[in-house]
Amino acid sequence: MRSLDVLCRTASAAMIAGLLTLPITVASPAAAQTLKASHQWPSGTGDFRDEMIQIIAKELNAANVGLEVRVFPGSSLVKPREQWNALSKGQIDISLFPLDYAAGKHPQFSATLMPGLVKNHEHAKRLSKSPFMDEIKKIVESEGIMVIADSWLAGGFASKKQCILNPDDAKGQVMRAAGPMFEKMLAGAGASLASMPSSEIYTAMQTGVLDGANTSSESFSSYRLQEQVKCMTPPGEQALWFMYEPLLMSKRTFDRLNPKQKEALLAAAKKAEDYGFEKAAEADKQMVELFQKAGVQIVYMTAEQADAWRKLAKETSYKTFATEVPNGQALIDKALAVQ
Repeated sequence: MRSLDVLCRTASAAMIAGLLTLPITVASPAAAQTLKASHQWPSGTGDFRDEMIQIIAKELNAANVGLEVRVFPGSSLVKPREQWNALSKGQIDISLFPLDYAAGKHPQFSATLMPGLVKNHEHAKRLSKSPFMDEIKKIVESEGIMVIADSWLAGGFASKKQCILNPDDAKGQVMRAAGPMFEKMLAGAGASLASMPSSEIYTAMQTGVLDGANTSSESFSSYRLQEQVKCMTPPGEQALWFMYEPLLMSKRTFDRLNPKQKEALLAAAKKAEDYGFEKAAEADKQMVELFQKAGVQIVYMTAEQADAWRKLAKETSYKTFATEVPNGQALIDKALAVQ
């Protein structure tokens, strides 16, 4: 018995010693999932649209939920007008661009860039939560895309030739209009049209392709258009130009996230949205200061001049939208009902 006891103790000691010599594998945390965010705006210039996406990236990194965002600015991954399809197919995960870019596929989106429809930044915020925008977002979601943050930008007119205050001032000028509804209005004023993303306006003006353009205050500043124009008409108190530019996400990507990741992402998107609304209003003032410093003449529309443009828009843009776009008149009515 004693010999058997010694034998058992010896065997146990040997087994323990053997176990201690085995390699120890420590479970490492799973690698963070990387989301690809693409947009056309310059990075590092203070453009708040780039900064909205950078906020998403920073907040998710701080949340430590296994998500990181790799940002591809300046059309470095996807061209501006190809981002909608890339999101829909899940080739990119996040983007921010004018929804009107996808109006060729869904003409209802042109209601989000309709002349004279939005009065000011606070009015834009109310529109975001209205039945009008509910209809727009239903169409977005039908393509496997979701809005995670609303954003509206004001804008104005600028020209190399002459100041644009009345519709007659656009007559004979080659103009870049942001979206088909603004094109209808400018064509009704007698302008010739050239279509292009805002990122191409500078070169088009530099080479003589364009005389004038309308775009957002932020794009006027980010793309240094003060170097090309002689007169600027900012939004002021008579804004005609407002554009919906939401932060969008592939629903396929969002649905793959776990509950903590979804919560963190939506919290980050809310911060980005609040930041965007604040900065959009500041962008108008900063643009005026930048263009004044460059020696560009600044002019503001009177109420009578703005009314002349709105009358023209109703005869051209609104009429076209109501007759050619499915549910067009109902969409306009819903937007006009928001005061």
